[in-house]
Amino acid sequence: MFARGSRSRAIAGSILFFFVAPFVVAGVLPYLLFGWSINQPLLGLFDTKFIGICTILIGLSCLFDCFGRFALEGRGTPAPVAETEILVASGLYRFVRNPMYVAVLTIVVGEGLLLGNSLLFVYATAWWIVFHLFIRLYEEPRLSRRFGVSYVAYCDHVRRWLPSLKPWNLSGHQID
Repeated sequence: MFARGSRSRAIAGSILFFFVAPFVVAGVLPYLLFGWSINQPLLGLFDTKFIGICTILIGLSCLFDCFGRFALEGRGTPAPVAETEILVASGLYRFVRNPMYVAVLTIVVGEGLLLGNSLLFVYATAWWIVFHLFIRLYEEPRLSRRFGVSYVAYCDHVRRWLPSLKPWNLSGHQID
């Protein structure tokens, strides 16, 4: 559907995939399951709502950055059916291997803080388990086969879930 190599197709495919995956996981499903009603702040702290808004905005900006990198640098999409031509290891990918998943979970946690709904934390945890299994059982083996030594070296230096404070550069060394 969206051939690799064409930036305009990669951008269109990435936009489509955004609405099929992250938008559904972080927007549609939470709304359908929990609604958008704002409850009392968690632990009675008013600041949780402000922190929630900031967390959502950070998650969204990270997600948009990652999608842009896939389309513009990788000339592909995050969708497995129209993957990138090259291994994207720039931007947030220099700090953590799965910034898109981290961004989606960050958005859901921010929604929990904003809405005062602790069930959204349980929902985020459930999705983290699903993401983790998908990454370990499908994505990592596929990327290892596809990109070989480059991907193995990348995995050796960049953590799967917890971002590093020091970015990994493409030559394989952390920057001081």
